[in-house]
Amino acid sequence: MEDILREIGMIARALDSISNIEFKEQELTKGQYLYLVRICEQPGLIQEKLAEMIKVDRTTAARAIQKLEQHGFIEKRKDERNRKIKRLFPTPKGQDTYPFIKRENDYSNAVALAGLSEREAKTALKLLQQIRANVEVDWEFVKKGGRRPY
Repeated sequence: MEDILREIGMIARALDSISNIEFKEQELTKGQYLYLVRICEQPGLIQEKLAEMIKVDRTTAARAIQKLEQHGFIEKRKDERNRKIKRLFPTPKGQDTYPFIKRENDYSNAVALAGLSEREAKTALKLLQQIRANVEVDWEFVKKGGRRPY
């Protein structure tokens, strides 16, 4: 059963590599599209929540957000109630880029699920969601300084 994580990793790396190549024309590199999608789908997110959603550390998220801001895809706005909090919003450029990313994602989904029945695809999704939930428990534990007992 240990091969399942290798398969998931290979799928993730292959799709990420494809996306990085295809999104280069859009001035998006190294997974920045992941951040832009979440910001477009949930305008007003804060950086910490975004990092948690994507499962990266704050520093990694900060670099990607900074590059998206520099390239004009997103903007930071101070929260109306708490001026220390900066919320992330897509710019018109970011909003215009979102449909392209969404089409690529839909296409990749179709390719990945080719040959599976609708029922099999739903089962695969449900199983992967359970796997993700299992891993998230360890991710949170380790992120907070815990050590897993191998």
